[in-house]
Amino acid sequence: MIDVILKKGKEKAAILRHPWIFSGALDKVKGNPENGEVVAVRSSDKEFLAYAYYNDQSRVALRLLEWDESTPVDKTWYTQKLKSAIRSRSHVLSEYTNTCRLVFSEADFLPGLIVDKYADFLSLQILNAGIEAVQEDIINILRQELNPKGIFDKSDAGARKHENLEPAQGLLWGETPPEFIEVKENGIRYHINITDGQKSGFYCDQRENRMILAEYTKDKTVLDCFCYSGGFTLNSLKNAAAHVTSVDSSALAIETLQHNVSLNGFEIKRQTSIQSDVNKQLRLFKDSGQKFDVIVLDPPKYAPSRSALDRAARAYKDLNRLGMLLLEPGGILATFSCSGAVDLETFKQIIAWAALDAGREVQIIKQFSQPEDHPVRLSFAEGEYLKGLLLRVL
Repeated sequence: MIDVILKKGKEKAAILRHPWIFSGALDKVKGNPENGEVVAVRSSDKEFLAYAYYNDQSRVALRLLEWDESTPVDKTWYTQKLKSAIRSRSHVLSEYTNTCRLVFSEADFLPGLIVDKYADFLSLQILNAGIEAVQEDIINILRQELNPKGIFDKSDAGARKHENLEPAQGLLWGETPPEFIEVKENGIRYHINITDGQKSGFYCDQRENRMILAEYTKDKTVLDCFCYSGGFTLNSLKNAAAHVTSVDSSALAIETLQHNVSLNGFEIKRQTSIQSDVNKQLRLFKDSGQKFDVIVLDPPKYAPSRSALDRAARAYKDLNRLGMLLLEPGGILATFSCSGAVDLETFKQIIAWAALDAGREVQIIKQFSQPEDHPVRLSFAEGEYLKGLLLRVL
């Protein structure tokens, strides 16, 4: 096995079991490893630190996997890691919920691999060269453990580009998923589109937050922004919201949402779908004087990296300022950020600025987070990407 030697004083991340080592920390590479090859990471005095995926095309040159030198990273290792991840989610699945995240990359010691379960199908994201090199082993282990009907590749093109990998999407094994797969979450039925939908096909990271928010929507008028396939909309309708207005810029999202409203037997007259840019639509609501009792703001990732933080902060502030201006006094705002570069305290400060600009007093009544099938390793704080606030706007 090829050894990679770190510069003196650059061992701290590995010792603290953080899974990333950046290219600037490398001193010597004793050989010519292929991108994605497993190497032994050693300190400047040649002490073993960890096994890792190597990639000289990525800013994250080493993705650490295993800290025990006597434990090789082989098929047995992958089998154990996958079994452990799947077993830890077994209680999440029930007759009411048949979709969840089974593998969450670094959080499950498998950097670059995300596996989502949608009823009898699996959706995979393969995001680095190391996982791609053992793709067939991963598929075979998942087949043995879960016996799915099909396994579909939904690898994110942006993440793969950082690893110098080409975009990838398509059937990996078994049956091609139908246009719509029916899944259940919290007893609500969804038809989701794996092949053409965003990310892996569905955002199961909001499962618990949808239920929490729904408790505040009975007999209320609700505005669900960036609604996608309707998670917050459907939970609100289930909890007897008076009316829900749902906004998304994607025609496919709106079409899927409307289908899901009918699928669950909710009254069509209690829901309105609008295909529009959310910020533009919020301004139209403001100009027309329209108000709501409850507003959900669940935008896409505004800050993919820390370099985008200032621009993202301005976008979050303007979005939340508009939301606050559209709420009735005492109304509820559920606002989220899925940007890992925006920590919770920074997000709170942004919301405080938005409240000041809107001239509204705001109380935090609850904090949202990602559910247990998206765990956060204490040694990898970057895995805590989803945060949110439930606010009362006075």
